[in-house]
Amino acid sequence: MINSSLMVLVLSQAVTYGTPILFAALGELLAERSGVLNLGVEGMMLVGAVMGFWAVQRAPGPGSLVLVLAVLTAAFAGALMGLIHAFLVVTLRASQIVSGLALTIFAGGLGLSSYLGNDLGLADVPPKYQLGQINVFGLKNVSVVGPILFNQSALVYASWALTIAVALYLSRTRFGLNVRAVGESPGAADAMGINIAVYRYAHVLGGGALAGVGGACFSLSITPGWTAGDSLVGGAGWIAIALVIFSFWRAELCLVGAYLFGALSGGLPAAIQAHNYKAIPTFFKTPEFLNALPYLTTVIVLVIIASGWAKRRLGAPAALGIPYVREER
Repeated sequence: MINSSLMVLVLSQAVTYGTPILFAALGELLAERSGVLNLGVEGMMLVGAVMGFWAVQRAPGPGSLVLVLAVLTAAFAGALMGLIHAFLVVTLRASQIVSGLALTIFAGGLGLSSYLGNDLGLADVPPKYQLGQINVFGLKNVSVVGPILFNQSALVYASWALTIAVALYLSRTRFGLNVRAVGESPGAADAMGINIAVYRYAHVLGGGALAGVGGACFSLSITPGWTAGDSLVGGAGWIAIALVIFSFWRAELCLVGAYLFGALSGGLPAAIQAHNYKAIPTFFKTPEFLNALPYLTTVIVLVIIASGWAKRRLGAPAALGIPYVREER
């Protein structure tokens, strides 16, 4: 059947594995558009993953309500982490790079997320509920597009709506244009009466919440459950940061890039390992090479954009990573 072909399998899994990256990337996009670089995305995703799984185990009520509460709990946990980052970099004007890295180390696989998971007794516990695939309009068996578009989890469809909302927000609304002004020229925005601190706080918190939801995609849908360490998220936060640059700080391109990285991180390895395709050389079928693909791509992207040329040409916010002090205008 055509729906079991390599192309369909890869594309279907690309959407699945790309969704948590997309949530995290959209959150990072909002933060960076306000001029704040957040390197704590990985840690926020891990905390969101563990707290989302905790909520699905403890919250009362029917399964659908519990899953909604679990996603909201993950978002709240990520937002709290974002609040810490915002306080450090906006109020205290600490280094955004140092603050983000510190948060990832603090909340990482050997830090807060592992402590919470172990203390709450979540290790190796089967999920009470999980977000399964939805057969939208009964079209999952339609050739090619059925498995790709009409047989995904609710979070996939939510991510599509969110992508449209973020794109319209940044390009068509007054608040979106204001946040872009804050990221490009905070001095000029301040002179126009825009509260720089409020905009940066709001968008860093929103970015943290979306990173938390991205983490919940793993613990509630892709690999339901929780395990200690970084393996649950597997570096998706770092990929999301690179993806924002890769997509030229545009929401719609974040979606395309997320599915590209989703194909490299989950779709292609799963499809190749599930089927022994003889046309593919043995080296390219080894787990080591397949697992390294998304990170090799991430490194290449980061090397390309590390230059001043990239910052000028690719559309990076001019004030990205620079604390704003009114007296220095």
